[in-house]
Amino acid sequence: MESLKKIFQAPATGGILLLLTAILAIIVDNSPLGPQYEHILHSYIGSLSVAHWVNDVLMAIFFLGVGLEVKHEMLEGELNTNAKRLLPTIAAVFGVLMPALIFAFFTYNHGELLRGWAIPTATDIAFSIGIISLLGSRVPLAAKVFLTTLAVVDDLIAVIIIAAVYTPTLEFMYLGWAVLVFVLLLLLNKKEVVSPWPYIILGVALWLCIFNSGLHATLSGVILAMAIPSKVLRNGKELFPLNDWHEALGGWITFLIIPLFGFANAGVSFGDFQWSELMHPVILGISLGLFAGKQIGIFGIMLILVKTRIVPMPKPLTWKHIYGVSLCCGVGFTMSLFVNLLAFPPGHAQEIAKVGIFLGSIVSGVSGYIMLRFFTPEVKLTEPEDPFFHKNHLV
Repeated sequence: MESLKKIFQAPATGGILLLLTAILAIIVDNSPLGPQYEHILHSYIGSLSVAHWVNDVLMAIFFLGVGLEVKHEMLEGELNTNAKRLLPTIAAVFGVLMPALIFAFFTYNHGELLRGWAIPTATDIAFSIGIISLLGSRVPLAAKVFLTTLAVVDDLIAVIIIAAVYTPTLEFMYLGWAVLVFVLLLLLNKKEVVSPWPYIILGVALWLCIFNSGLHATLSGVILAMAIPSKVLRNGKELFPLNDWHEALGGWITFLIIPLFGFANAGVSFGDFQWSELMHPVILGISLGLFAGKQIGIFGIMLILVKTRIVPMPKPLTWKHIYGVSLCCGVGFTMSLFVNLLAFPPGHAQEIAKVGIFLGSIVSGVSGYIMLRFFTPEVKLTEPEDPFFHKNHLV
């Protein structure tokens, strides 16, 4: 039983499970069960299709987990001072900019395809941390911390992109109601309310307002996370609601929501796929954006910052560690698939974009593993005293 518990709590488990469900989705979509698979996804439960329940409702809980991790890192973790935020923020910005530029290079002459520029900009923490965790003592703790903080900033940028770029129209009445609900959530925070139920009730109301406002409904999860108290003193005892929420949601997100999302969105039919389509601008833009763009952006800016003595080299990391981490950041998967749904309508562009995501993520992940496994020295690895760090990362 103890061994089983360790397996479920291992950082690599979430990424492995997501990979397996994605592979299963591809197999099912290319089997005689393919039509039934598509039919189920587009069947309605109430006013929403199954796909919308997964992508709009369950993924709002996923983004609640993202928001909890971001808030924790900003208050108590590796982003709790401006000095700590500087390096991963700069690295994340260039890790977003370079993939976007590479995608734009391949698609700028193709009209609506340019809308997908944000697809290769995101890093999947579950996969990238999973890769590093599989390497054990081959990777120093500093590399895991650097990757985690960089990916948290990356996720924050992704949330901003989703809100700013992929919002077609706004319904200001519902937006006003959303602001009112958020004010009520902040009042709960100010009054140091620790019971989850008032937050849950207002969180559902916030989801409904955001859903009808034109913004993507998943943003309600991030907004709700910002209102959850971090630490409350009650009757002489310290309570940590933020940690409690993270712990309560972590297993559901890792073992249910993310695998369901992967199964619902990773399916792509190769029945009509031609090998010549590997040269399609979308596939080239996404796969090279993830593989080349991430390492050029992150490793390149790190090289410039350290060599010009603007920032010191993070100890005890070597350039091989930094390069291996930058390769692992090219694993986009979950967030890339999600942005793909927003960037392209159902159809050919959305399907081939998935091929680009798979190619870029797989090559980046395998290359990062090889780099860190065979070209870096073994070091003694110790774990930090941080309860968030011992849980499965959510993204």
